[in-house]
Amino acid sequence: MRSKREKSERNATQSRCAGSSDDSDGGDGYIRRMAKAIPIGTRGDAETTVQFKNTLTAWKQHLPPVYSTPNMIGMMEAAAYNALEPFCESDEVSVGTAINIAHRAPAVVGQRVKTEAVLESFDGRFYTFKVSASNGIEVIGYGTIARAIVNKAKFEEKPRKKMNVAAKD
Repeated sequence: MRSKREKSERNATQSRCAGSSDDSDGGDGYIRRMAKAIPIGTRGDAETTVQFKNTLTAWKQHLPPVYSTPNMIGMMEAAAYNALEPFCESDEVSVGTAINIAHRAPAVVGQRVKTEAVLESFDGRFYTFKVSASNGIEVIGYGTIARAIVNKAKFEEKPRKKMNVAAKD
């Protein structure tokens, strides 16, 4: 039997963690809660060196040669993915579900961009990360990204079914 102190410590640990040992699918067949609790504050990062192909100019020649917002967001998503990946079971992956990002400063070809994601909250299904990107001089972007843990096979099944229906039309 656990003492009051042990119960209190266990409850405190659970309140600092996201997720549960519940295997429910949230009613949609493929989003599952994690088997392992994920501590609030869990971090992930990703970094890259800006190349010409990552710039606005590569997309439209008349635009400036600066790091594009979609590329920055992609690196922020990678940082959040990297934070959750160690907690996924072999048949699970995390997928992006929402983004709210501000891009406030440029990065140019050759600059190193580092992104960081910090788990901020969990609402029973979605993991919300505070994210930021820096060019080594200043923060160039920030915001939040939400992700969910899914069963990979079940998740991939849904678009496959839609493709089969579209092919019959």
